[in-house]
Amino acid sequence: MKVDKEALQKIAHLARLDVKPDEETDLLASLNGVLTWMEQLNEVDTTGVEPLTHISTEINVLRDDVIGNHLPREQALINAPQHDEQFFEVPKVME
Repeated sequence: MKVDKEALQKIAHLARLDVKPDEETDLLASLNGVLTWMEQLNEVDTTGVEPLTHISTEINVLRDDVIGNHLPREQALINAPQHDEQFFEVPKVME
């Protein structure tokens, strides 16, 4: 599979990237190199290899949820710079 300038512009638009015309040649070469490498991976015989869900065999140790005494809402809100009766109030970060 080869990426041409039209496909590159479409990918850049979808990814919201501003690709300048002088960068197109290098970016096309890089993308086509990655796709060539991916095609080489398709040639590898993976018969009998179990799929992985994680790259590592490490197991994340999580604690059990335990019901216990928690900080009352009123006490949690007492030092908040802005709050109403129930919630912390924070400035809007997204439109």
